[in-house]
Amino acid sequence: MALEGILVLTILFICLVLFITEWVRVDVVALIVMSSLAILGLVSPAEAISGFSNPAVITVWAMFVVSEGLARVGIADQIGRQVLRVAGHSEVRMIVIFMIVAGVLSAFMNNIGVAALMLPVVVDVARRTGVAPSRLLMPLAYGTLLGGLMTLIGTPPNLLASIALQEAGEESFRFFDFAFIGVPILLAGTIFVALAGRHLLPKADTLRTARSQRDLRAEYGLQERIFALRVFADSILAGKTIAESGLASVAELMIIAVTRADRPIVLPRPGTVLRSGDILLAQGRFDRFEQLRSWSTLTIEREAPVLYERLLANVQLSELVVAENAPLIGEPLRHRIFRERFGVNVMAIRRENLIRRTRLAEMVIAAGDRLLVQGSPQALEKLGEAAAFTQIKPVTYADMHEKYQLDERLFVLHVPDEAPLIGTTLAENRLGDAFDFRLLALFRKGEVLESPASEEYIQAGDLLLIQGRESDLDVLRGLQQLERLHDVSPYLSVFEQGELDLIEATLHPHGKLVGKQVEELQFDERYQIKVAAIWRGGRPYRTGLGTMKLEPGDGLLFLGPKANLARLNDYEDLILLNPVYTEPIDTRRAPLAATLMLMVIVSVLTGFMPIYTAAVAAATLMIITGCLSIEQAHRAIDWRAIFLIAGMLPLGAAMQQSGAAAYVANGVLHLFGSWGPWPVIVGLYVVTALGALVLPAVALVLIMAPIALTISGELGISPHTVMMTVAIAATSLASPVSHPANTLIMGPGGYRFTDYLKLGIPLTLVVFTVTALLLPIFWPL
Repeated sequence: MALEGILVLTILFICLVLFITEWVRVDVVALIVMSSLAILGLVSPAEAISGFSNPAVITVWAMFVVSEGLARVGIADQIGRQVLRVAGHSEVRMIVIFMIVAGVLSAFMNNIGVAALMLPVVVDVARRTGVAPSRLLMPLAYGTLLGGLMTLIGTPPNLLASIALQEAGEESFRFFDFAFIGVPILLAGTIFVALAGRHLLPKADTLRTARSQRDLRAEYGLQERIFALRVFADSILAGKTIAESGLASVAELMIIAVTRADRPIVLPRPGTVLRSGDILLAQGRFDRFEQLRSWSTLTIEREAPVLYERLLANVQLSELVVAENAPLIGEPLRHRIFRERFGVNVMAIRRENLIRRTRLAEMVIAAGDRLLVQGSPQALEKLGEAAAFTQIKPVTYADMHEKYQLDERLFVLHVPDEAPLIGTTLAENRLGDAFDFRLLALFRKGEVLESPASEEYIQAGDLLLIQGRESDLDVLRGLQQLERLHDVSPYLSVFEQGELDLIEATLHPHGKLVGKQVEELQFDERYQIKVAAIWRGGRPYRTGLGTMKLEPGDGLLFLGPKANLARLNDYEDLILLNPVYTEPIDTRRAPLAATLMLMVIVSVLTGFMPIYTAAVAAATLMIITGCLSIEQAHRAIDWRAIFLIAGMLPLGAAMQQSGAAAYVANGVLHLFGSWGPWPVIVGLYVVTALGALVLPAVALVLIMAPIALTISGELGISPHTVMMTVAIAATSLASPVSHPANTLIMGPGGYRFTDYLKLGIPLTLVVFTVTALLLPIFWPL
């Protein structure tokens, strides 16, 4: 094999590694491939960028717009009503109808769009009938994937296989050529799932079939986290705002409502002033709240400077400069984690002329920050070997006093006898996390424990040298002056009487929320609603949500007034599972949208227009006629998929021109060729199906297409047969990450990775069996 072939295979190998490890986004990988091929001269510059004008790319983005237009005109709502009327309460009938409907829609729409369109319909029907969503959502996703095999535009791999044939000088697939095998596959897959496969789905969970606000609270476990607190008449919290009280920032409580004079104030703003007698309906962990309140039993001693001088006899101060490439950059300071990692306490942070002494945990570390730290000489010496810091400069006590003025931030807490904290560890009480206090030392029976470990137990008589603000202890005393009410039910009327609603949502596969923290999205400020819980990996998370980074498949539970929640209907990055509407959906343009979709099909069947021209024309008319706006059209396009296809297309050309495709094809022929052409096709199917578990289907087809075409040429068999094999085998059913439609239903269905294997592997065997039986009939060699 020539040098060019070796280079192409090397690029292909690196590409596969990046796809599997996900070190780099798939669309960026595609652009790296495209650039590398052009720079190394493996394709011409014009060939490198030709993917962006390829008919497949144009058709795919246009069909994204057409699919979004169909969704916007309320077709999903009409489908849901008809499905409920026909299916009744039978789980088998619902599975059959949802898979067939999703499959038929996916034949003419983007299958990811169909999954997003049908998801809230399925969840709504499940709630109305009492069937667990987990019994219906996976069949829905599989219906969209199998239905996509029925037409040329049903899924991008079909279109790419057809374009590959055309570029090889062969006749391309016609619109319904895939239907000869795709329709039987959809029917066989539906029958298998409805009769046998559904028994492999997770068992029905009655909590996942919630039909009321009360059941939805139980589903996410909110009932056990909701409690009521009364503000005492002489409480120091009276007259303070919710923000000043520390209820949210310190106690990590979400205040659902404040009842005052028998009238609730739902989701009060941080500036709401508390009054004596207020009843606070809160959500959070009461056990942690009690642990935090137990710190109020400690008393302040007036000997901080003396004890600190004793501490300085054993520890030293230094100023560290954060390096340019330090892993700390971009992350908030976590005192306990920092201390356990480097063995020192951070006393202050200096950034240019700004010195931060308190609330350090809220400050995101940046390159060049100067950290004033305190630790033992041994710990500071080890810091000199840490790559995270470029400079380590000793600081004297006088320098600390003059430059950082920390003396006024030091105080000593005494642990009295019978204090609730006795016998607990420092980590369990979370005082540093709540108030940004730094425990510099612990004095016990005349001995000094500098920078005590988080596992250290608190004992009676201990003296704790703290750096922080004494005023924060007033917040602790205020929390102690809240009375928990035993009966919370009277204050839950805010849910029952419609003052507040709960809705579920999941992340849109084309959205931009993955990897972002919940607090970054500012739902509270923008919509006056709260994220009450996150469903991930089969369980709900209800505390510490602000700093959680969203992952594909997450389910979000929103809490707020109905009118505010309705504003989420236009939030493009979320799919609402039980949306609320303040006004009915306008479905007047639904017939028009359906007609435009029909226009695409008829134009292609009659040969009046190529498919890419018809798709662009339909997308344009969708916008002109008001089925969706141009902004909605832009957001509907999955640009990651577009760049992935456009960037990977030159790789197929390079594999053909360099001889790399012939080299790989000869290897496959060497393994299977002696048994005849059909075993070679079976081997090609198996290799493609295994690749579909870890690679995007689009990239997989573009890699396998030149190999398949070379094999067909070597064996002298029909190229349509091998390309049909590759397109069908690229449909991955056994992994939640192999296709966005599978990822989309993971959170709402409460699925685990193994659930996809249990049903996906047998269903894959069903698809293979149908293909093996029908391929020789409809696509003979």
